[in-house]
Amino acid sequence: MEIFTNLRAIQNRCSAERAAGRTIAFVPTMGFLHEGHLSLLREGRERGDLLVLSIFVNPTQFGAGEDLDSYPRDLGRDVDLARSAGTDLIFAPEAADMYPSGYATFVDVEGLGDSLCGGSRPGHFRGVTTVVSKLFMLVQPHVALFGQKDFQQLAIIRQMTRDLNLAVEIVGMPIVREADGLAMSSRNVNLSPGERQQALALSDALREAQALFLAGETSAAVVLQAAQERIAREPDARIDYIEVCHQTTLAEMTTITPDSLMLLAVRIGSTRLIDNGHLFARR
Repeated sequence: MEIFTNLRAIQNRCSAERAAGRTIAFVPTMGFLHEGHLSLLREGRERGDLLVLSIFVNPTQFGAGEDLDSYPRDLGRDVDLARSAGTDLIFAPEAADMYPSGYATFVDVEGLGDSLCGGSRPGHFRGVTTVVSKLFMLVQPHVALFGQKDFQQLAIIRQMTRDLNLAVEIVGMPIVREADGLAMSSRNVNLSPGERQQALALSDALREAQALFLAGETSAAVVLQAAQERIAREPDARIDYIEVCHQTTLAEMTTITPDSLMLLAVRIGSTRLIDNGHLFARR
């Protein structure tokens, strides 16, 4: 496994690999890898001749007062985990190289990023789409893999890829959860033991929503109220949003259908967590 930090070097290497007819699978991350990331890498190993992982805590997707400085980092640990998943190349650039002095170009997808995480984190998705488009230009992947926990991000990246006619297949991979249901996240390490227990309210709320629908409830308002009440039982939980949306357009829905998706963002103490579920397909 090789590690690259230089932008021109990774671009030249990936260009040479493509010219040689090799298929490039790419997993972009902010590092501090967990089993969710490893599931993406393992799938990428199956889909590509060359598996590339990027590790970059992207400053342009963090707003003022957010956790850019405290976001967990451990490159040595990430290298070991990436190697165990069969990664060929790691690209770990510096922010000053990705955004040099005078940098002035950004990619902005309109519409899909106006609500949910985009509503509470203005400018977040502009940072995401900018860095992902830059990474695509550097790594030149045939296929890129993203987790569905960041469902809104996945939808926006798909839209960006279509709109810019990028020849990259975007693959969304299922959420990977802890044994007790908590969605895996690099930020989980910031939870105290008590907060970690309270964080189970997110997956509990999703299960309660599913149970109501399967029992015949189709009012989004009723289901949302039940989810809000579940989370409100936790003393350190503050709801950012809970919404029922269409799984393709992310438009808010008042009546639940099999095309509905529940998305939520909740702060447990100072740690912001997100989760979602396609819970409304009848069995």
